[in-house]
Amino acid sequence: MGVPRSVAGGCAAALALLAPAALHAQTAGMVVEKLPPPTGLAPYFTPASAAAVTPDADGFLRRWLLLEPVVKPNRTNTGFTPSYVREALAPATYPGRFDAVPREGDSAAGGLRWHALDSALFDVKLFYLAQGLGKPTYGVIFWAVTVIDAPREMRGVRLALGSNSASRWWLNGSEVAGLYGDRRMVMDDVVSRPITLRKGRNILRGAVMNGPGLSDFCARFVDAEGKPIRDLAINVK
Repeated sequence: MGVPRSVAGGCAAALALLAPAALHAQTAGMVVEKLPPPTGLAPYFTPASAAAVTPDADGFLRRWLLLEPVVKPNRTNTGFTPSYVREALAPATYPGRFDAVPREGDSAAGGLRWHALDSALFDVKLFYLAQGLGKPTYGVIFWAVTVIDAPREMRGVRLALGSNSASRWWLNGSEVAGLYGDRRMVMDDVVSRPITLRKGRNILRGAVMNGPGLSDFCARFVDAEGKPIRDLAINVK
């Protein structure tokens, strides 16, 4: 499960520029949250409200539009290589218009539906989403979308990610990061190159591929010093 870090689009240099110690210092005091066994979507998810929310105290984005899992049988001969992941998780395989933002209850190809949800934990438990909805949990792809309003233009920020397993991420239609291999979820496992959050509306979209085992992800924006950015408004309705 321990695989080298990799970032799409030549982002590897960003890891060297933003010292991991800077990020670890931000998370050293975090308390690991524990919840009871799930019943339906509870306690891991609650319906998103109409009012906007902000990132949590550590900057993690907890409000998302999540699509019911797309069945994708596992490829066992080569694993989740970058080429395979980039082929499977791509705008061309997105179940709808890649430039459109879905809404709660919207349908997608294959009879799947979108759900606007708040995650109870900093890491979004995709396995329990699928399980709670009575959907396949293994050999699937999860798509996630969120809408972020920035109070001003923010240059030089980075998107810090972790996922189990492989994933790809796009901000305002441009790919900013990728995580490859059958990996476990580690917060801030991959950090994007410096990017810009526009003043106002920004669309963050991700796709996570799960083979066997659990599946989850976490995402937050950090500044040039690795400090979490909290003055953002998140609203998916």
